[in-house]
Amino acid sequence: MTIKSPNHRIIFGLKVKQLRLEKNLSFAELSEKAGMSISYLNEIEKGKKYPKADKIRILAGALDVTSEDLTSTELTKGLAPVGELLRSNFLNELPLDLFGIELSKVVEIIANAPMRVGAFISTLVELARNYALREENFYHGAMRAFQELNYNYFENIEQSVQDFAERFQLDTSATVDSARLAKILEEEFGYEIVENGLADYPELQSLRSVYIEKNQRLLLNGELTPIQRAFQFGKELGFNQLQLKDRSNASSLLRVNSFDEVLSHYKASYFAVALLINRERFLDDLRHFFALPKWDGEAFLGLLKKYNASPEMLFQRLTNLIPRYFGMRKLFFLRITHESEIDNFQINKELHLNRQHHPHGNGIFEHYCRRWLSLSLLKDLHDIQKGGKYVGTIVGAQRSRYHGTEDEYLCLTLARPATPTPDLNVSVTIGILIDDELRRKIRFLDDPSISLREVNNTCQRCPIENCQERAVPASIIAKRQQRKSMLESLKKLQAEGSN
Repeated sequence: MTIKSPNHRIIFGLKVKQLRLEKNLSFAELSEKAGMSISYLNEIEKGKKYPKADKIRILAGALDVTSEDLTSTELTKGLAPVGELLRSNFLNELPLDLFGIELSKVVEIIANAPMRVGAFISTLVELARNYALREENFYHGAMRAFQELNYNYFENIEQSVQDFAERFQLDTSATVDSARLAKILEEEFGYEIVENGLADYPELQSLRSVYIEKNQRLLLNGELTPIQRAFQFGKELGFNQLQLKDRSNASSLLRVNSFDEVLSHYKASYFAVALLINRERFLDDLRHFFALPKWDGEAFLGLLKKYNASPEMLFQRLTNLIPRYFGMRKLFFLRITHESEIDNFQINKELHLNRQHHPHGNGIFEHYCRRWLSLSLLKDLHDIQKGGKYVGTIVGAQRSRYHGTEDEYLCLTLARPATPTPDLNVSVTIGILIDDELRRKIRFLDDPSISLREVNNTCQRCPIENCQERAVPASIIAKRQQRKSMLESLKKLQAEGSN
């Protein structure tokens, strides 16, 4: 019986090629011994063909092994990493088609140099283990790459939102009523919405909702704000309108099973935000905002109120629209959480358009530059909270010039308490690279009220002296300098020895 599994074909082809090379057989020589065409053997080695049982026996005989040895999925040590990769199903889960890459081409690379590719894969696996990376990290990384490739804008989803609004006669020129969205979920898609449905599950209180597929019940966290409720309803409508089947039933992806699952949640979230923040209406507001002669934080906060949106929703819509409609493509987005009790900052979401920009996350537990507006505004928020005052969302603007480069960004940041998660604050930042084109598009760019700060990536890698905000010493810079001094001394010794 012919085995049609891609992984079996790949492993079989790798073993045939390995045995052929071990026995110093050319394609022509193996073709003569096995009575098979060179083109057919080539397709076998590339993982495109898997012979029937009678041809496997002939091929095994030509290679002086048994049929069982040839069809076994066990690989030698040199090929073992490749086998592990294939058995993990990771290759099949990668969204190669989204990037215009054929699986057969990847297999061909593996087949042409299996030992080198195996060593490369082993290196990647070892790095992943050292930095505690899991399969889902690769899925999220692929998702970010897909967003960046498309400048985070998808016309097909925008059109689906427009079709949905017309179908259900939603007035998108005003704030969309969350009660109306709930009614559509119930009457058109058969949902049962359970208010405070997670009350009996204390371990699930950090989730916003849980969807029970069997009976189409949507269990809501009782602590959700009206904005969060509207977003959750919009996201569920997105799953249905876009006919997305691969999904997690929790509002957050606690465990990622496939890339399609990550992609579905991204699309559903995109749909929800586009539904709640109408494209044409928001573009008009942005044109007015960018034309202001002075930076106006209250006007920026006013956009939140006008669209009844969270900071994350507002910034997501910004990254959707300003690259396409304002030509601001050199930008980054960061979402940073702050556990104030232990003064811990973590980047848990980021996006880089056009190229990777200077502020970005790392998995090596270094301290991010405290001069970033993203962090300093979180510090300000915490200080206000320590004073016993209730505060919602605060806003700030900064021109961030990166040390040792000519790159300077206009950074706009919103910081707020996290809900429903207690003892946690969150900031979202969009940074746009400053150039002559941006100066023509944003009138308030040179407003002196916007502070200019020299910043860097992490304290450990920063040579800026007398930094009042430094969290830890510049240890990596010190090690580099020590190594440089050693190399210079060695060079001097060599020069002296030659005299």
